[in-house]
Amino acid sequence: MNGQNRKDIRPGASVKIVLKKDQRTGTLTSGIVKDILTKSPSHPHGIKVRLQDGQVGRVKEIVKDEEA
Repeated sequence: MNGQNRKDIRPGASVKIVLKKDQRTGTLTSGIVKDILTKSPSHPHGIKVRLQDGQVGRVKEIVKDEEA
């Protein structure tokens, strides 16, 4: 699932984001959502979030727990 809709993202969700410094390369960083920073219901480049480790970026993928 992509991260363009705010309703799909919840604090505590596992996501893959692209950091500002990685936008050219598209390198993804995995983490757990702490805060949702985008106020609008959707964003074409992904919803901006803060991870629990403090990194900020736009969600490119929401990770589903298939094992659970």
